[in-house]
Amino acid sequence: MNDNSDKLPPEAANSNIWAPWRIEYIQSLAGDDDDCFLCRYRDEPSKDSENLLLWRGRECFAVMNRFPYTGGHMLVAPLEHVAGLEDLTGSAMCEMMEMVRDLQSALTGAIGAHGFNVGMNIGRCAGAGLPGHLHLHVVPRWNGDTNFMSVLGDIRVIPQALTRLYEQLQEVSTELELPKLS
Repeated sequence: MNDNSDKLPPEAANSNIWAPWRIEYIQSLAGDDDDCFLCRYRDEPSKDSENLLLWRGRECFAVMNRFPYTGGHMLVAPLEHVAGLEDLTGSAMCEMMEMVRDLQSALTGAIGAHGFNVGMNIGRCAGAGLPGHLHLHVVPRWNGDTNFMSVLGDIRVIPQALTRLYEQLQEVSTELELPKLS
């Protein structure tokens, strides 16, 4: 609540939900199009845990989304900075799908996901926040996870710290010997 709460109408007194971590995302949208966080993560192998980069393959990598729709929201991206499917090699496309498959196993083991939404937004007009570097979203889902917070308030509740989930995913990845890339 701000210091002007006495000037707000009574129905607005409790309408703010503070999410200060979102400012990093909002400010990133105004950034230089050449500043690609996926390429930065790709080029910083010594910072994989800091960047929440879970797996590196020969042509792709899997990283946690810092601005998730649900807990465990992951991104799978090619190492190469390409904007569209037509720019991918067949082996990179295959490796992306293998990582999606293995992320489903890891997320089911770590957080008990019941299902998944998997998809990509190609181009800014299609909703791509980073249109220059193609990536797949892997979003865990649970039975009944559409709750009153998202329905009434357009708000998502993420119940677990990203760093703790990252640790769990590393443990499950080791146990299941993931990723299993051909």
